[in-house]
Amino acid sequence: MKCFKKCVWLMCMVAVLPVAGHAQKVGTTSMQFLKVMPSARATALGDAYSALATGAEAVFWNPSGLALTQNHDFSSTYINWIFDAQQGALAYAFPLGGIGAVGVQVQYVDYGVFEETSTLAEYWDPDFPGFTGRTFRPFSYLVGITYARSLTDRFSTGISIKYAHESLYNGRMVTALVPQGGSYASREVKTWGNGLLFDFGVRYNTGFRSIQIAASVQNFGAEITYANESSAVPLLFRLGTAANVMGRDALFFNTEENRLSIAFDLFQPNDYAQQQHVGMEYEYAETFALRAGYKFNYDTEGLTLGAGLKHTLGSVRLSVDYSYGTLGTYLGNVQRFSLGAELQ
Repeated sequence: MKCFKKCVWLMCMVAVLPVAGHAQKVGTTSMQFLKVMPSARATALGDAYSALATGAEAVFWNPSGLALTQNHDFSSTYINWIFDAQQGALAYAFPLGGIGAVGVQVQYVDYGVFEETSTLAEYWDPDFPGFTGRTFRPFSYLVGITYARSLTDRFSTGISIKYAHESLYNGRMVTALVPQGGSYASREVKTWGNGLLFDFGVRYNTGFRSIQIAASVQNFGAEITYANESSAVPLLFRLGTAANVMGRDALFFNTEENRLSIAFDLFQPNDYAQQQHVGMEYEYAETFALRAGYKFNYDTEGLTLGAGLKHTLGSVRLSVDYSYGTLGTYLGNVQRFSLGAELQ
């Protein structure tokens, strides 16, 4: 327990110090796709997942959950995001015997096709002002590797190293007008940014019934430079707990076939005030699940819903999950679909 407290204290310091200087500065961070989280199960629970994340999906949420991996595990997620943007994520995890577990992840974002515009007089047309007739397609991707290990039978920790890249235009360089000595000068600037990011996580089984406690810091790294401007990436701190209200080792009702779990996360990004995530999951016979959650102190997001199915085919345990989240009157909703496979 002392080791867990020390690790959580260190992670809080790492997360809170940068946050103190950036909190509530909405729109000041780059690579916003890093805040669009994969996993339909997790997002159906309102992102209250830091203490529940295990197996391959743990690489997206809390690397310490990877330490509980006992079999080869694969997860994939498709996200139908806003304004024609689409995001895909893949994760694979496998155990290393008594020395921990390893996971890898890949994420890719396609923002769709954009019409290019210009302020130059040659492109002025009363019917289509500023349109050049050309299009471009921005994209982002991330690849990462995670290692986690159980230090005791109750405490585990993990770390991820990630490479993130974001391209804002078709070419790698573009001619732009940049400020210079009180005026503007034409200059070649790059249209992309990249960098190395790190995640850290800890997870603790309290030993009292099914109560779990976890914490993670995500996307710790240097600022990303686009053209001649630099900005921070979304630094995310999560502190959460989860327990079974009904089921095995439940707080109230011990049953074998029915499980009802609740989860709560405190969430602190470096570009907004503190937010809270609450989730609830009912599962019958480890086969069918219904989920609901809510995200507090968000401008648009709020209610989340979802469901999941599990089925065993031979030595493979398959899972299908779906989540739905509201994004307000103007942005509509977001839907995620996840497929998973675990070798038994």
